[in-house]
Parts: sequence; structure tokens; C-alpha cells
Amino acid sequence: MARRVFSSGRLDALQRYAELLATDGVVRGLIGPREVPRLWDRHLLNCGLLAQVVPNGVTVCDVGSGAGLPGLVLAIARPDLSVTLVEPLLRRTTFLEEAVAALDLTSVEVVRGRAEALHGVRRFAVVTSRAVAPLDRLLRWSMPLVEPTGALVAMKGSGVRDEVAAAGPTLRELGCAEPEVLTLGLDLTHGPDPSTTGSTTGSTTGSTTGSTTLSTTLAVRVAWADPSGVPWPIAAPPSGGRDVERAGRRRPKANRRRRA
Repeated sequence: MARRVFSSGRLDALQRYAELLATDGVVRGLIGPREVPRLWDRHLLNCGLLAQVVPNGVTVCDVGSGAGLPGLVLAIARPDLSVTLVEPLLRRTTFLEEAVAALDLTSVEVVRGRAEALHGVRRFAVVTSRAVAPLDRLLRWSMPLVEPTGALVAMKGSGVRDEVAAAGPTLRELGCAEPEVLTLGLDLTHGPDPSTTGSTTGSTTGSTTGSTTLSTTLAVRVAWADPSGVPWPIAAPPSGGRDVERAGRRRPKANRRRRA
């Protein structure tokens, strides 16, 4: 199943990331030990589906990145992206920085801080998140980081439509377009898995050679109603963004254009 979601050239790096989650991630309390046997089907594969709706070669900000889901998965699967992982807790940013170094991800930046600290300082083509907050709160944290022609693309659960309805006042206040609820992976959930070798055994990290299942992923996409009318800065913190701390320096790719 993994080869339906990820290119074969990225599977080794994803396996190494799964091993980091299953070892250091558990020891540091970033994921529960019960999640280890289902890292691939519940976490990596589902986060990987988000890549379907991320344009080529853009900047991505993952708000509340935690252990790197979905931001680090996107960075591994899509080396064309420039990814910023935003996370306020030190133990999480330490893990993220170590993972970035171990996986040699040259276009990933880890920022220790809250999303609000980047308001009025940075903007991105896509702002992602997973299980961070209800949509109305998430909009206030994330939309000030979205470029005029960009979008918030957040992974959500089965109650996404209720969240969209409850967020109506916030959507109108911020000047957002009507949200689009996306069901990702429908085209991948049927038929035989070309990556299955016949073995149903694997390591506790959910080996890609074992049998895995894929569930569809729900996401909500929110863009600006009028890109030409988006103010800048939308909301700058009193400190002018100085309460942001880079957990490490991104190693720029040669001849890569600088993006906002």
C-alpha cells in the first residue's frame, strides 16, 4: 500500500522516520506505544495522502507539528517543498531537529514557537495541521500565515462538517472563501496492493513489506475570498515576532529561490 501513496525512492527515508517514531518518539512521549504497530496505516499513509493537494515547489508551514505529522511526512515524500515545522514545546522541536538531521532533509526548518508569533512576519503557500484545534480557532492561528493565493489545508476527523458550520462567523470575519471538505485516498482504497509481497509479518514500525490498510483521509481546504484584498500584515504580535526561536538552521539547496 505504501507504494500507492509514496514514490519508491522515498520509502527508505520514511521507514527510517517510522523507526525514529517507534523508538525515540515513544521514549519522549511524542506518540503512545500502542500506536507503534499502526504507524504506517494510521499515521504515515494518511499524512502522505495530503501531498495530493499540495502544489509543486511551494512553501509549507505545519502548525503544531508535534512529532512531524503531517509536516515531516510531506517533507520526506515531497523534496520539492520548502517546509517549516512550527511547534512550541522544546522536547518536540528537539526530536524534530534530530529527525531532520538524521534524514538529511535540506529544505526543512524547525521553529520553536506558536503560530501567532509568525503573524505579520512570514507567509506560506500552504498551512497544514493535524488534530491541533477546532476549525474556528485554527483559522485564527493559521490564516494570517497564508499567502493571498494560498490555502489552509488541515487534516480533520469525521466531524469536519460540523466544525465548518460552527466556524461560519470566523470565516466571514477573516474574509475566507467557502471551505472545501476533501476526501483523500478514495482512488487508492480498492484493488490489490502492488507493494505487498505476500508476507504479513514485519517490524514493529509497520514494515512497508508487510500488509497495511489504507483509510481515506478527511481534510478541509480554506482559501481567501478575495486574494487582492488580503491585508499585510494581518496580525503582528506586540513583539514583532521576536518570540520565535529557530530550533535549527535550514540548510538551503543550491540555487533554490528564497520564498516568503
